[in-house]
Amino acid sequence: MTSVPARPVWRGRTLALVGIVLIALSLRSAVASLSPLYDAIGEDFALPAAVVGLIGTVPPLCFAVFGFLASGIERRFGLERTTIVALGVVTIGLVARALATDATGLLAGSALVFAGVGVGNVLLPALCKKYFPDRLGLLTTLYSTMMAVSTSVPPLIAVPVANAAGWRFSLGLWAVFALVGMIPWLVLAVRSRAAAAEVDVEGVSPRVFGRLWRLPTAWALAVAFFASSTFAYTSFAWLPKILIDVADITPSVAGVLLSVFALVGFPASLLIPALVTRGVVMPLFIVAAGSGIVAVAGLLLAPSAAPWLWVTLLGVTPMLFPVVLTMVGLRTRSHDATVALSSFVQSLGYGVTMVAPLAFGLLHDATESWSGPLIILGGIAVLAVPAGFVLSRRRTVEEEWEQRHGGW
Repeated sequence: MTSVPARPVWRGRTLALVGIVLIALSLRSAVASLSPLYDAIGEDFALPAAVVGLIGTVPPLCFAVFGFLASGIERRFGLERTTIVALGVVTIGLVARALATDATGLLAGSALVFAGVGVGNVLLPALCKKYFPDRLGLLTTLYSTMMAVSTSVPPLIAVPVANAAGWRFSLGLWAVFALVGMIPWLVLAVRSRAAAAEVDVEGVSPRVFGRLWRLPTAWALAVAFFASSTFAYTSFAWLPKILIDVADITPSVAGVLLSVFALVGFPASLLIPALVTRGVVMPLFIVAAGSGIVAVAGLLLAPSAAPWLWVTLLGVTPMLFPVVLTMVGLRTRSHDATVALSSFVQSLGYGVTMVAPLAFGLLHDATESWSGPLIILGGIAVLAVPAGFVLSRRRTVEEEWEQRHGGW
């Protein structure tokens, strides 16, 4: 891979930097700001358990579907304009959700929000690749940290804000980030269109996405993303219940341990992108997979001996998320290929992940035990090891295709 000479982050790229930060703040606040308000919303209209369950399923479903569609949308409208549309859809969805008068409206607004977020998930690595090819590690650190912040802050302030100003204001205020986030990209879209009018710009080949199905690097990234997201989503869905059942702890302690699980990923978002850009790949996969395997073994064999340790180790495996986000940019030459690879990895990863929490619950109900689901989770951690071997080879998907099939 060829290296790009570094230049000051702010020079000529201030709008892009601000825009990327605002996108990152918009993508996760919508996920985390709703569930703390179910009781307050339920005072205004009925919220059946089935609807709440569907709202919980909507994020990975939309991330998979619209992550798959994002590459084609970007190819037709361009990176900046697609970003504007995605943020616009998020804004409209957040406002619609805040104005909902029944459970159906709340579900529809949530689906609209996560459709826009699904596209935004794919575009972020491509925006970093286009505007900051010399600072991929730094930008990935920045936006993954902002995503962690926007995941942790909304649950903390959702209820106090709702108590002061009502649940509708508490839900709708997050639309401000998405709305303001459109401004930098509106300016950059005009500049990009003007630049495109002066040179002959070739669009992304429709064959690029199809070629990724035949490349080990693309599949390895998808497997790593699947392992990370499955650990995250199944833990958020079932970890408190597992701990209560097998470790004999109280629900309040189980809730604290779930927070511990989530917080483990925060330092990872700060450190890992810099390590990946320096070529540290296989050790990270070994640590992530090994921690998950030890955590599962602990929960199976001695759950009450050290539940805090098992939960902390369980929270290490999702650190593969920033690893994958960084490598999507490092394993491509152009932002066009980055869009296609990001779409491939996230649509496949989220597509399989969305059935995992339901499957784990059904298996538990069928066997009346958590042993089966935990063994499967340990097996998923093992899958990350061969993926790490593939990704430790420092070559782009374009180079991989050229070595196997000729010209890109």
